[in-house]
Amino acid sequence: MKLEVFYCDEMVAHPSSFSPSAGKPAQVVDAWRTHGLPIEVVRPSSVGVQDLHRAHDPLYVDDVLALRRANGFGDRSAGVASSLAWTSGAMLSAARRARATRSVAVAPCSGFHHAGWDRGAGFCTFNGLMVAALALRELDGAASVGILDCDMHEGDGTDDIRRRLGESGQIRHFTAGATYHRPDQAASFLARLPAIVASMSDCDVLLYQAGADPHVQDPLGGWLTDDELRRRDEIVFESARRFGLPVAWNLAGGYQRDSNGTIAPVLAIHVATARACVEAYGLR
Repeated sequence: MKLEVFYCDEMVAHPSSFSPSAGKPAQVVDAWRTHGLPIEVVRPSSVGVQDLHRAHDPLYVDDVLALRRANGFGDRSAGVASSLAWTSGAMLSAARRARATRSVAVAPCSGFHHAGWDRGAGFCTFNGLMVAALALRELDGAASVGILDCDMHEGDGTDDIRRRLGESGQIRHFTAGATYHRPDQAASFLARLPAIVASMSDCDVLLYQAGADPHVQDPLGGWLTDDELRRRDEIVFESARRFGLPVAWNLAGGYQRDSNGTIAPVLAIHVATARACVEAYGLR
């Protein structure tokens, strides 16, 4: 069995932005292939407007898609707008597959957790975590969905939507960025992480944001080393597998560049996460 990667070229956009996230899916999939990881690329289904309306103010959704309102990158890029149904669709497709197989799948995308009910922010336009969770709840009969957000930054948009829709009990959410910011917190975070996963072990599926931006050298991060990030991922995947908890994970943030201006340091972190996943589940 290989790691199923829900990817298509329509997920990729190239806004003029400090963040590489919109263009990252293709580079990450290429990096996984280059490193010989056992992956199978599966074309995701896009979500419909009604799925986006379920998680966001319909007026906000319609205005962004019609380029009447700025996206989370602060522009009105047609390329970004056309990618949005596919990035959320990849997250939902991966979650459905993980739930169906009682295993793991990945959506190599980013740009979700700062998007609130009626706003985008921080390179996030639509909240694909909540789009997926609400579709699983309302269309697929999931009793509860867990969101484990290990990006550097707090998932404020996710909490905004949960509160507005009264889903705080049914969609459980832990966002590391609300509490953890400093290198001296790394040991306590890693010690606590198994219990956090355990607290979501009875959910129908876990959505895991495996952010690269907590890395100590990330310009917008700065508290976990390479080894600590690897241990983070090992704990999440090994714990989830032990509990029989399906996992759909994504890339979340990561902003490092090397001396040539490429995102090679970020890609290396995403390769390490995929390797931890493959090893935890015995994929080949």
